[in-house]
Order: sequence, then structure tokens, then C-alpha cells
Amino acid sequence: MSQLGVGELLIIALVLVLLFGAKKLPEMARGVGRSLRIFKSETAKLREDDDDTHTVQAQPAAQPQPAPAPAPQIQAAPALSAEEQARQLEEQAAKLRASAASQADKRA
Repeated sequence: MSQLGVGELLIIALVLVLLFGAKKLPEMARGVGRSLRIFKSETAKLREDDDDTHTVQAQPAAQPQPAPAPAPQIQAAPALSAEEQARQLEEQAAKLRASAASQADKRA
């Protein structure tokens, strides 16, 4: 396979600017970056879960396990990653903007 040179990269960049416009490209890049960060964090969590199951299976089953303590009735909210928190805040902000816009339309 041939590698892309500077000329080919410039042509590709020009085509992207013509197709999507200069204003949309940074937004698309941010979206791709967020998606990659979320994907990376989720794959890391899956690997950690796999490692946990391997260590649990490696323990001998002949040893008696102590009786588990009763679980508290109140369950804590699961810890959210920064990306998930940001996504939830963005959704809440969008809902607030939509409700504010609908109220402004009713007043007008």
C-alpha cells in the first residue's frame, strides 16, 4: 500500500471543508473525540471486569466463605465517569433551553 503524502492530505482536507463547511468541522472533531474517550473508558472497564473474574475463579473453592453481611437498604448511586456526567449535564441544559424557549414563545 502506498502512504499518503502531503498533497493527498491537503486534497482530502479541502474536500472535507467543501462538504461540511469550516464551522461544522470542529464540532465533528469534538464529537469524535468524546466518542473515542467513552469507548476507551468502557473497554478499560471491560478489561478490569475480566481481570476481576479471573482472580475470583483462581481462588480455591474448598475454603469456606464467611457469611456475607446483610446489604444496606439504601443503595448509593453508581459512580459516573466525567464523560457520563458531562453528557447528563448537556442533556439537562438542552431540556432547560427547550422549556425556556417554549415559555418565551407562549409569552410572545
